[in-house]
Amino acid sequence: MSMDVISVIRTKRDRGALAPEQIDWVIDAYTRGEVADEQMSALAMAILLNGMSRAEIARWTGAMIASGERMDFSTLRRHTADKHSTGGVGDKITLPLAPLVAACGAAVPQLSGRGLGHTGGTLDKLESIPGWRASLSNSEMLGVLADTGAVVCAAGDGLAPADKKLYALRDVTGTVESIPLIASSIMSKKIAEGTGSLVLDVKTGSGAFMKSIEDARELASTMVELGNDHGVRTRALLTDMSTPLGLTVGNALEVRESVEVLAGGGPADVVELTLALATEMLAAAGLPDADPAKALADGSAMDHWRRMIAAQGGDPGAELPTAREKQPVMVPASGILTRLDAYAVGLAAWRLGAGRARKEDPVQAGAGIELHAKPGDPVTAGRPLMTLYSDTPQTFAYALEALAGSYDIAPQGTEFAVSPIVLERVPG
Repeated sequence: MSMDVISVIRTKRDRGALAPEQIDWVIDAYTRGEVADEQMSALAMAILLNGMSRAEIARWTGAMIASGERMDFSTLRRHTADKHSTGGVGDKITLPLAPLVAACGAAVPQLSGRGLGHTGGTLDKLESIPGWRASLSNSEMLGVLADTGAVVCAAGDGLAPADKKLYALRDVTGTVESIPLIASSIMSKKIAEGTGSLVLDVKTGSGAFMKSIEDARELASTMVELGNDHGVRTRALLTDMSTPLGLTVGNALEVRESVEVLAGGGPADVVELTLALATEMLAAAGLPDADPAKALADGSAMDHWRRMIAAQGGDPGAELPTAREKQPVMVPASGILTRLDAYAVGLAAWRLGAGRARKEDPVQAGAGIELHAKPGDPVTAGRPLMTLYSDTPQTFAYALEALAGSYDIAPQGTEFAVSPIVLERVPG
């Protein structure tokens, strides 16, 4: 088949199905620079508007995997299991989850990213630990994994380079929302990573990328199918992100809370989701009888955390950074907190310096928000509802603007049911 980019664009523009040869060619040509950004932008927009079949998405994902290297963990004596979250506010789950699953007998190769906008990044959080480093070579990653059972690090440039180019392009061309492109972007990296099994945490709600449960369900189903089609045992949970996870939003703040969970405490919702995802990961890895709750209680998960952090140059016992300034937000009237909007809290934390607007922007390790109540909790007028932290106190007013109208308080005695964290399960 003779290939040219205009024909490929026209096929999808006219609602046709791209042939496997067209997909292979256009991904390879774009990676090599033969297809220009403006041409790939047109194709991405056509995909956004007209969609892709399951066969097209699978081939597109396969072509992106083939654009780079694929890691191999076959030398490990443990089954590998990974988790991917679609991102949220206060989503620190990877931090306690990776050592917990390792403590139960699986190996966890967790390639993570940085935060952008109102959603936090796992690497930013861990980099608040003195000495810890995110960038590891493939041999270093394998060594940490073999020694400690878990590694959390940045993906190398060799994994799915086509996706790296296309991801940046989608971000500036209004095509981020395409479910086929989201699914193939996530899964190309995860499959190339080489894990044997994968559990997806697909979030829905105001603080999530997928605002509706219908879109979250479609994305989860698409990714589960892609994983299984490419030989990775994959399943998913749909989880609520209408309210921030836990009681902290921000880098060092979330590390502290994660350590509390590993010590057997921490907020109930963080513990619940950590255990739910651990159970799924262990079952997918062929360890259905493992008991993650026991590993939290007996200290073995904490032991694996300390070893994992130390193996990447970090000091697990070091003091974490704290912001120079803080400002409380007071409860205006006594009652029951019935709503706390995740997006607004995430936006406020970003404005305080916990996040970035561009990938190259720095973040403040100590900036963020500590919540003193969650929906369903009683609150008292004149007491702090939350505390804002930043090294740049001029940002407090800007953060307070984001929080305007972000919460509701009902009179004492109002009946209120807290939404479940896990909404649905998508089996593999």
